[in-house]
Amino acid sequence: MNVGESRGARGSVVGAKDGVRRRPKNRRAQIAATSAMAFGAAGYHGVSMEDIAAGLGISSAALYRHYPSKYALFREELLRVGQAFTASVAASVDATPSAAERLRHMLTGLVGATVENRATVTLVRWEGRYLEPADRLVLDEQRACVQIALDEQLAVLRPELTAPDLRVLSTAMFGVVTSIADHHAALPARTLNRLLGAACLALAESGLPPAATISEQPTQVEIPDSFKHELLLRKAVELFHERGYPNVSVEDIASAAGLSAASAVYRFYRGKSDILAAAFRRAADRVSGAIGPAVAGTPDSGAALDVLIGQFVTDTFDERALAVVYYAEFGHVPAEERAVLRNIQRLSVQEWARLVREERPELSAAESRFLVHAAFAMVIDLGQAFGGNPIACRARVAYLMRRVLLG
Repeated sequence: MNVGESRGARGSVVGAKDGVRRRPKNRRAQIAATSAMAFGAAGYHGVSMEDIAAGLGISSAALYRHYPSKYALFREELLRVGQAFTASVAASVDATPSAAERLRHMLTGLVGATVENRATVTLVRWEGRYLEPADRLVLDEQRACVQIALDEQLAVLRPELTAPDLRVLSTAMFGVVTSIADHHAALPARTLNRLLGAACLALAESGLPPAATISEQPTQVEIPDSFKHELLLRKAVELFHERGYPNVSVEDIASAAGLSAASAVYRFYRGKSDILAAAFRRAADRVSGAIGPAVAGTPDSGAALDVLIGQFVTDTFDERALAVVYYAEFGHVPAEERAVLRNIQRLSVQEWARLVREERPELSAAESRFLVHAAFAMVIDLGQAFGGNPIACRARVAYLMRRVLLG
């Protein structure tokens, strides 16, 4: 194969036979796909226009002819996928006279849009905060359109539910659908649609437990001033959650922890990335460390899952910032830590999935893992959306987690 043919196969040169270099007609689609993969793997701040151009086999100057900046590319891709979500639910409104069938059509459309744009959905879930305010408002409105459409169909199916109850269910369902952006496991599209659709319908049919009567605030443990390493970790996580890891400096962390100078941080951590790695280990160890005692201290897999579900919801709601940082900032964890963290997460999910399969033997190992990821994502999304609002109290969220896992 000669050089001209090779580059043509990558989409950067066409018409090699007549020696004329032409831009491919689908260049913007290629740019969108390549940038989505790059942003999804390394985050918005971890990717340059040069990286994207290299992935396309073109010069950065050629890329700038299509987009004036990295932000312009990022913005267009996120809002394009937001529009794909709204289009998928709008197309289902008149698909059938039955509300139940319309809801199924909506779920099929949402799963399809998520599968087709998996890398960019990762950005929508975790990197949308880096949009400028006006663009973030558009993305939020797109998500609101999806949830309103789900609310409307749920209201027909469940007329006894209040508007806040409906919003809890639609938030949970959207979290289940988009959860596939949080991991890299694979299933055939038809299987995935059936599996996640069934999980969402189980949520739609849920007999919600009563809402709490008071707000459930996180359990905060005071950290003694002498425990500077723990105080630094907590303050850093709060800042990473609020601003994003790239926008936080060691000086910011030192100031939040009450230290007089950034140099004092280095007595406890080697740097900002070391603090992030410690936060990730803390989150991973909490999930993995709960499994052994739950299995050993209960008579069967169902009881073990009850214990693990309760613990996961409690930990997630008590440490909402840590839960989000764990998903949003993985690309910034030092490379030498990532393999260990991936192994811990994979083994934890496998153990949860094993317990699910003992209760639901009709599921394959891969299907049960997808449901575990879906349940985790749903809990995090509910915690972020409702905070300590009694309408999404821990008992309700734990109940919904059981519905996703056990049907």
